[in-house]
Amino acid sequence: MGSRLGVDVGGTFTDLLLFNEQNSELRLLKTPSTPQDQSIGIMNGISQLVAETGISPSEINSLLHGTTVSTNIVLEEKGAKVGLLVTKDFEQVLHLARSQTPGPLAGWMIMEKPDPLADLELTRGITERVNSHGEVLTPLDEVAARQAVRELIDAGVESITVSLLHSYANPDHERRLRTIIEEAGTDVPISLSSDILPEFREYERTLVTVMNAYVGPAMRRYLANFEDKLKTIQFSPHVNIVRSDGGLMSVERASQSPVHTMLSGPAGGVSGAAFLASLAGYNDALGFDMGGTSTDVSLIQNGEPLISRQTSLGYYPIKVPSVEVHSVGAGGGSIAHVPMTGALRVGPESAGAAPGPACYGRGGEQPTVTDANLLLGRLPPRLLDGQMNLDLKAAEDAVGKVARSLGLDLYQAAQGILDIVNENMFGALRLVSVQKGLDPRDFALVAFGGAGPLHGNAMAILGNCYPVIVPPTPGVLSALGFLYSDVKNEFAQTFVRNIGDVDGNQLSAIYERLGRDARGWLREEGIDEQVQEIKFQADVRYFRQGYEFALQVNPESLGNGGGLADLEARFGEAHERLYGFRLEQPVELVNLRAVGSGQVEKISLPDFELEGPDASAAVVEQHRVYFDGGFLNANIYDRKLLRAGQRLVGPAVVTQADTTTVIHPGHVGVVDRYLNILISPEGISEGLSGGTHA
Repeated sequence: MGSRLGVDVGGTFTDLLLFNEQNSELRLLKTPSTPQDQSIGIMNGISQLVAETGISPSEINSLLHGTTVSTNIVLEEKGAKVGLLVTKDFEQVLHLARSQTPGPLAGWMIMEKPDPLADLELTRGITERVNSHGEVLTPLDEVAARQAVRELIDAGVESITVSLLHSYANPDHERRLRTIIEEAGTDVPISLSSDILPEFREYERTLVTVMNAYVGPAMRRYLANFEDKLKTIQFSPHVNIVRSDGGLMSVERASQSPVHTMLSGPAGGVSGAAFLASLAGYNDALGFDMGGTSTDVSLIQNGEPLISRQTSLGYYPIKVPSVEVHSVGAGGGSIAHVPMTGALRVGPESAGAAPGPACYGRGGEQPTVTDANLLLGRLPPRLLDGQMNLDLKAAEDAVGKVARSLGLDLYQAAQGILDIVNENMFGALRLVSVQKGLDPRDFALVAFGGAGPLHGNAMAILGNCYPVIVPPTPGVLSALGFLYSDVKNEFAQTFVRNIGDVDGNQLSAIYERLGRDARGWLREEGIDEQVQEIKFQADVRYFRQGYEFALQVNPESLGNGGGLADLEARFGEAHERLYGFRLEQPVELVNLRAVGSGQVEKISLPDFELEGPDASAAVVEQHRVYFDGGFLNANIYDRKLLRAGQRLVGPAVVTQADTTTVIHPGHVGVVDRYLNILISPEGISEGLSGGTHA
C-alpha cells in the first residue's frame, strides 16, 4: 500500500491531492504555478508535501498529471515549425477550412482568422490517390516523395505531418511516407492522420494531425524534463497523463499524441463531479464549475460525463474525444457596468487576479461579482482561513457607481449584479440540458471551483435542480477526478452506408477488429485483460446530414438484423428528443468505434458514521446576509468542524480554505457520509448516502 498523487496545473495555482491508500486520507496542497516550466511548480509542491507529511517519495506509487502545456502552446502560438505532406492538389486544405459562421449577426466582418499551424510554403503535394473505399487509383510516387521530404528537412522543420486523401480507408501510403521520412536520416517527430484520427472529413483530420505535430516537440521536451526532475529526488512513480476525455495514458503515449491532452484540466473536474455525485447517490448531475473569470458547465448521465468528439480551442475546431464542457464569461471577477442603454451588464470582462475585485485591495476599482457578494454578506470579510482580509469600503465605493447609475440603493444594486450573473450562468446550464432535450429538474447540481458553492444554491433555485452537492474540497476537484480516472482510448473506422444496405455480419467483423485493437493498446499500457472494458458505438445520421449522433451498439445483436433496426429506432428517438422532429429519410452509418478502458483501482473516500443533526459546534460567528430585499441573521460555519449527519438551516454561510458555500433561506444543507453538503428546499427529504435521483 502506498499513495497516489493527482496534480492539476492551472494558470494561477497548481493543485496537488495526495491519497493515502492505507488509511484513505486526503492531503491537499496549492502552490503557485510556474508557467515558464510547469514541472517546477509541481516539484515545489511535491517537496512541500514530503516535508509536511513526512512520507518518502518512494511511497508515492502513482502520479496522475493534468497539464495545460499543449493548450498554452496553441493559444500562445509558440508551437513547432511543421512540415505538411498532403495529396497533390490539396495543399490548401487548411486554408479552405470548413464553412462556418464565426459569430452572431455580423461577427464574420470583424473576425481575425489566424494563420494555419502549417505554412503553405512548408506544405508539399505528393502524387498519389486513394478513393473512399481504400482502392489505390494512383500509386505513391516515391521519388517525388523523397524530394519533398528532403526539401522540408532542409527548410528546418521541427516536425512533419502526413495527411493524405482518404487515408482512413487505406493508410498504406501514409505508412510508406513515414518510412521514407525515417530513411532520410532525420529524427523529427512524425504524425500520421491515419494514426491520430482515422475518420473522414479531410479538413478536421488534417487540422488535428497538424496540431499534434505543432505541440509535439515541446510536449516531448516537457515530459522528458519532468521525468528527469522526478528521478533527481529518487521519485519513480508510475506516471499517467490525463486525456481530454477524462481517461489516462502513459507518458510515452502522451508524447506521441499530445493533441489528446488539450482539455485535460476541465476533464478532471467533470470526472471528479461524476464520482462524488455517484457517491452521494445521484448518477445524473449537472457540473457547475465557477471560477474567477469564467464558468464551466457540464452534463453527467448514468454516472458518466458526456463526451463530445469535436470541441474548439480558440479559433480551431479539434476533432478529438473530450468531456463536453460549455464555458461562459461569468465569474467572481466579472465586471458590472451600466452602458448607454441604461441596462445593467455583468461580464464577460473580468478584473482577473491583478488588480482583481475592488475588495481585494490590490488597486481594482471596478465593481465585480465578488464585491457584490461581500456587500450582501454572502462572503465573510476574511478568506483563506483568515489569511486574506477583504476591504468592505472599497467594495462599497465600486458597487456605488452602479447604484448611482441605476438610481438604486447600494444593496439593491449588488443584488442586481448577482441576479444577472446568475441568469448568465443558468443560460449555460440550459445549453447542456434543455438544448439536448433534457429537463434540469431531473438532475442534481455539483457546485465546485472557487465560486461554485457560493452561487450553487441560486442556480438550483432557477432550475429546480436538487440537491446541490458541495464536495469537501470544491477548489481541487480536478485533481480528485484524476485519481478516479481510468486508462482509456478509442479506435474508429469510417463506414458510410445506409443502414438498410448493411450486412450485420460485416459490421460484427469490423467491431471485432476494432475491439482487438483496443485490447492490444490496453495491454501495451499495462492493463490486465480482467479489468479491460470495451464499449462499441456507431455514429448515425440521416442521409447526407452534416452531423451525427453517437449511439451504443451491441455487436452480438447485429447478425440477425434486429440490432440494426433497434439502432435506427434509437436514432429517431434521439433526433426527436433533441430537435423535436423526425424525418422520412434513410438513416446511414458514418463511423464505427470501439472505446477501450482499463479500470484502475479506485480511491476509497472515508465513510463516516452519521451523528446527530445539531451543527452548533461548527458555528464560529453570526453574520447578517442580504436576501430578497433585506438582511437576515445567519450562522457562519467552519467546514472543518462539520460532521456527517449534521443539518445546516438556511440562511447560512460555510467557510473553508478554498471556497465559501451559501445556503439560502428556506433551504437546508445536510452533511452526508462522505462529508458532501447536500442542499435542498426545506421539507424535502434527501438520502444521506444513496438513492438515485430521478
